[in-house]
Amino acid sequence: MAKNEFLLAFNDVLEDKQLSKEVIISAIESAMVSAYRRAVGASAAQHVEARIDPETGKVTVFAEKEVVEDVIEPKTEVLLEEARKVKPDAQVGDMVIVESTPADFGRVAAQTARQVIQQRIREAERANQMQYFERQIGEIVSGVVQATNAQSTTVGLDMKAEGTLPASQRIPGERFKVHDRIRAVVLEVKDGPRGPQIILSRAHRNFLRRLLENEVPEIYHGVVEIRAIAREPGARAKVAVSATQPGIDPVGACVGIKGVRIQAIVKELHDEKIDIIEWHPDPLVYITKAISPARVTGVYLADSEGARTATVVVSEDQLSLAIGRDGQNARLAAKLTGWRIDIKSIIEAAAETIVKLQNDPELAALLPGAVESIPAVEEVLAKKAEGKPVTPEEYDMLAKFIDRVERRTSEMKAEAVRVAEVNVSLAEQAGVPAAAFSMPLEQAGIKEHVYNILTEAGIETVGSLMVKMKLDPNSVLGLPGIGPKAIQNIEEALAALTFPEPPPAEPQPAPAPEAVTEPAAEAATEPPAAEMPVAEKQAPAKKEAKKAAEEAEDEGHKDGVSLDELFSLKPEIFQTAAVDEDEESKDKKKGKKGKKKGVALEYDEKLGEVVSRKKHKRGGDDFGEDW
Repeated sequence: MAKNEFLLAFNDVLEDKQLSKEVIISAIESAMVSAYRRAVGASAAQHVEARIDPETGKVTVFAEKEVVEDVIEPKTEVLLEEARKVKPDAQVGDMVIVESTPADFGRVAAQTARQVIQQRIREAERANQMQYFERQIGEIVSGVVQATNAQSTTVGLDMKAEGTLPASQRIPGERFKVHDRIRAVVLEVKDGPRGPQIILSRAHRNFLRRLLENEVPEIYHGVVEIRAIAREPGARAKVAVSATQPGIDPVGACVGIKGVRIQAIVKELHDEKIDIIEWHPDPLVYITKAISPARVTGVYLADSEGARTATVVVSEDQLSLAIGRDGQNARLAAKLTGWRIDIKSIIEAAAETIVKLQNDPELAALLPGAVESIPAVEEVLAKKAEGKPVTPEEYDMLAKFIDRVERRTSEMKAEAVRVAEVNVSLAEQAGVPAAAFSMPLEQAGIKEHVYNILTEAGIETVGSLMVKMKLDPNSVLGLPGIGPKAIQNIEEALAALTFPEPPPAEPQPAPAPEAVTEPAAEAATEPPAAEMPVAEKQAPAKKEAKKAAEEAEDEGHKDGVSLDELFSLKPEIFQTAAVDEDEESKDKKKGKKGKKKGVALEYDEKLGEVVSRKKHKRGGDDFGEDW
């Protein structure tokens, strides 16, 4: 092949296949290696290389051969002289790579390599298509209809790829003809035996999202944000938008001047109606706007056990508009907001409110004004039942009556739930070991994927998981990804856990008593009289009397205290002494032997406590002497 012919053919391949120059050259070189092995019968173990000159198209083949003195097998051996032309220090027995292009390799190699080249080019082409369209998942692509039937439509895309638009992903009612140019969003890309399988969709909500981004510059640049989309293809869609900057009207930006922006999207979607509403963080306001174009009288929320229900009250003339054809408007509003929506007319809601007041004494006691207005409400309901006209003022009275009762009911439920949660939490925490609340969940031995699901749900300690499992196991089972096997794993892991008991509190040593000199202070060290039996009550009193008398006697001898001063002491002491003498006389009458010995209470500084010592009298000494 001449130089110009090769270059022309090479450039044609590059342009036709839309591949890089390096990919084509690599494919041709690989094909030449395969052609050489087939032509000379070389084994797969022998190293073979092929190099092509892009300018001339000349192919050169190099093969690894063993250096020998006498060539017996030319395809695997080379003479020493030839080897040293490539590698000057080559020795006999070495392996060198030398040029081994056969003499008649040109035309034969080209015929042999053609099929391999085509296969390699197809493989590279498919790999490029796969990489390109994997990056396009979720984006809009444009193509030309190549074939269509009741099951699917084949669309020709960029890079000579083909996409499939299934019947389930088409907008109901639209028909395509061959050579029609259509737009669709890339839903999925699969690797198939004949190239990538590209699944397209025009019914997915992301198709509407991308159309809005293309038509509304504020959405593309992030000034307006799409918060939620609910769509029934070909019929109706609701889009909630919000502004990220103050002073921007998100609804007006999407609609455009005289509706030019939204009309372009409606035309693309086969005349699908689109409601653009403003997103709001308050569920009451958000649900009210989501029910549009119907006017709402009141919205009342009930969030119990994860079931979020919104009761929407509308006037009689707005009821059919709020529900929509076959419930379409209510269904789309529920998808958009994430709340279960129950739509009632004001007459129906008023009748249910009366029943609620009559069956709930607690609620009736809290709303005496509403109870008093029941007869007036019943009168209006009777007029409506008879087909008589109801004035706007009477409708307004019904709306206020419903609003007052529903709001009070919501407050009562919220308060009851809060109190119940607090009480149950305290009760359950009392039954769960305190150490469990300080143990991280990762130490419980739970499987990794279950641990990830629980931590994402806000359960981070073993204690909180144990409380959840005791309170409401269904709340754990209801988490996404948690099934019966995961619950069994959690129960087994919790059952295997042990928690160390808290160490007992160490008893505090009693403080050492201070030096006591007063008799009353010494008496304070004794147990309280109210806690002792009668006999034990009298014993300390006797001891106090004797001790006080003895100390007084000693002081009288030492310091010259007169007997008058001695008898000026409190009379209680002598009364106690008299009681002591009476008891002694009773003991003698009962035949008790022996003499009662005197006992004195003293404070021992070495021991740090009050001790008792016996006193014995010697001879006829009146005051006695210790010995």
